[in-house]
Amino acid sequence: MYRFIAHRVVQAIGTIMVVSIVIFMFVHASGDPAALLVPFDEANLDTIEEMRERLGLNRPLHVQYFTFMVGFWRSDNVKSFRYEEPVLTVVFRGLRWTLVLAGGAMAVGILLAIPLGTYAALNRGSYIDVLVRVVAVFGQSMPSFWVAMLLMLFISVKLQILPVSGLGFKNAILPIATLSFFQVALLLRLFRSEMLEVIHTDYIRTARAKGLKESVVVYRHAFKNAAMPVVTMVGLQLGGLIQGAVVVEPIFAWPGLGFVLVNSIFLRDFPVVIAGALIAAALVSLINLLVDTVYAFLDPRIRVT
Repeated sequence: MYRFIAHRVVQAIGTIMVVSIVIFMFVHASGDPAALLVPFDEANLDTIEEMRERLGLNRPLHVQYFTFMVGFWRSDNVKSFRYEEPVLTVVFRGLRWTLVLAGGAMAVGILLAIPLGTYAALNRGSYIDVLVRVVAVFGQSMPSFWVAMLLMLFISVKLQILPVSGLGFKNAILPIATLSFFQVALLLRLFRSEMLEVIHTDYIRTARAKGLKESVVVYRHAFKNAAMPVVTMVGLQLGGLIQGAVVVEPIFAWPGLGFVLVNSIFLRDFPVVIAGALIAAALVSLINLLVDTVYAFLDPRIRVT
């Protein structure tokens, strides 16, 4: 197990390094931020060049990269061009609100998908089963930005039940509902299909033949094996939720990492964009490692090598 974890940590570090190089090259190819940071009435070649020198943008690209990577992780010397704060402060300030949305959406997805998927599998062909499958298809077919605009139109504009944007408990409901809509559909469909497969296996028939209660058969014997693929999917989708917030957060003006990154891209705030991408890559790698570790504990037959 320890060897496996060490191997995955090395892989994660390699992934983060590749992501940092790719993002660094792309953001520097997008244009010169100094031209945007200089006030319009003072913009000329001399002031723009002075701004580039102050930001360190006149140095060779590889020097800028190594300076950023060395200073980014262990000091406050690397600052945002726009906010003039340490990049980690800006990124983590947005990340905590993104994690609120991601955690809330995943919790809603699990709490709805597992009981509904179990009921649909045990009552295959019923009206509830048909309704569950329809919801799953629609949930996976509709893009998040369209769901967000529909919820905003009907819930906030027409009915005026919830606020359109901002920060707070009520303000988080619509973004969480938008993100969880796809999660519920995906996990619901997956768990239903896995439960259908498990409840027709030999050991489940044997447990029923022994006279065990149906609740014991389902929740003690079938549930654990049916949940195995769902654990993997939850881990993958949690990383996807952090990335998907880039689309949803600007719509609701939710001040999370996605909102910060979108604004930083338009402002060409290179340090914040690169730092946000690195933190997101590190989080996804950490989530994948945790999923693999939990997977090994859930199923003793799995041997990590």
